Amino acid sequence: MSIREDALNGTITPLFESCAATEGVTVEVLMAGVAKGTIAITKNKNHDFDKIMAVGKGLSTKVNANIGASKDYPEAKQELEKLAVCVNAGADTVMDLSLGENINEVRRGILENCPIPLGTVPVYQIVADIVEKEHKAIGEVTVQEMLACIEEQARDGVDFMTIHSGITRDALRRLKGDERLMGVVSRGGSFTLEWMSHNQAENPFYEYYDDILAILKEHEVTISLGDGFRPGCCADATDRGQVQELIHLGELTQRAWDAGVQVIVEGPGHMPLDQITANILLQKKLCHGAPFYVLGPLVTDIAPGYDHITGAIGGAIAASAGADYLCYVTPAEHLKLPSAEDVHEGIIASRIAAHAADIVKGVPGAFDKDIAMAKCRNNLDWKGQIALSMDPEKAQRYREMGNSYKGDACSMCGDYCAVKVFKKATRPGRCPSEQK
Repeated sequence: MSIREDALNGTITPLFESCAATEGVTVEVLMAGVAKGTIAITKNKNHDFDKIMAVGKGLSTKVNANIGASKDYPEAKQELEKLAVCVNAGADTVMDLSLGENINEVRRGILENCPIPLGTVPVYQIVADIVEKEHKAIGEVTVQEMLACIEEQARDGVDFMTIHSGITRDALRRLKGDERLMGVVSRGGSFTLEWMSHNQAENPFYEYYDDILAILKEHEVTISLGDGFRPGCCADATDRGQVQELIHLGELTQRAWDAGVQVIVEGPGHMPLDQITANILLQKKLCHGAPFYVLGPLVTDIAPGYDHITGAIGGAIAASAGADYLCYVTPAEHLKLPSAEDVHEGIIASRIAAHAADIVKGVPGAFDKDIAMAKCRNNLDWKGQIALSMDPEKAQRYREMGNSYKGDACSMCGDYCAVKVFKKATRPGRCPSEQK
């Protein structure tokens, strides 16, 4: 029985108990969400780790960090260093988006050292192994080779996979009829379209969807339905191609649930502020409340080097409106392969966005953290403030950098600290109203 089937049958398992403890909810609430499809527990039966987490309605907003080698930087060592940064910075999940010669080595090395759920995009390995190594065109890859790749990664222990099954010939026709500035910016989406164009055939990830679901169920892999037509710039947001694919994703969500497979649905992308809430509501309606996983959204296109900020702005709005899962964006977005430092900055930015949204959502315990911080600040408790910080190491470093002021305040205000002055002004016997 799969995780979803156990939930539907009301079968309480150690996995549910462990996950409920991590999430701070009852087993009954967790299982009801999994049975309804509004919660997904990303846990491959072949990947062992202790902290079982879930993503979805009523839970804290989760943050994913992307790492992975490239053709120019193919070594596994640097990605393992980034993995350590991801874990230390508080990412809830990691995705290996490797392309290059050592893709299997990198993925297996990450899995061996990964104490949190790991996701992949299998079509990347298809391109790396068959197109690069065997010098074939993307269109020459067979369906059997595609399915074999998905099965290999599932056996290895990948917890969730992005599969671009929503791209269909019908969706492509609608996209072509609505001119875009940037076309398709999803790598997985573009690879899939190239195969379809070469073979003049339907998307194999759509046509052989039932075969894919059978593989995923066997190994307990959550499907993350990829948004191959996501907008690559704000001008392309919420167009016919994006919405048509979303309609297909809603249908595919139900089919996956019927097959006993858990689902996450991926979303945009680049999007103006005023369209984000409507997109979240549309996804939730069309995809039956399945957990929604958004990249950003990035709310402007003109901030290269600062896209962790543009993504965090959009992510906070999206999560406040009901998105469940934020894919981080690093300062290196659109510019280069991110460094370990870029990864750290991206995770912290997205965690801030997620927490800000959790306060709005009323997630239990979220606002309590801010109350605790306010009390520490009021008491000029620097040790407490740093411990409660999203990034304690940076907070401590900044505190030490300003140590020219030796008192109990900070070097910004010193003896003129508003907290100190207010307390002095309102202590017993000093307040004018008390003296009358």
